[in-house]
Amino acid sequence: MTAIDPAYPLGSPTPEQARAELVSTLNAIEDKLNVPRKVSRAVARGRVAAVKLQRENPAAFVGGIAAIAAVAGTAAWAIVRAIAR
Repeated sequence: MTAIDPAYPLGSPTPEQARAELVSTLNAIEDKLNVPRKVSRAVARGRVAAVKLQRENPAAFVGGIAAIAAVAGTAAWAIVRAIAR
């Protein structure tokens, strides 16, 4: 006795249905594993958020830039100091 696949209660899928499902599955896998695409999307979202913040609250934007510069400067100083020892 053969078991009926719950995804296809009326029997096997047609080749077109199987192909469409395969394409969908492969696209989902590519979206999950494509790191450069994920990074570029995250950068694009960050840019949009930064522009929005700059327009809506310029003081907070400048404060954020100053904080980033302070962290980067501190990190550079710590690296140089560690190398110099």
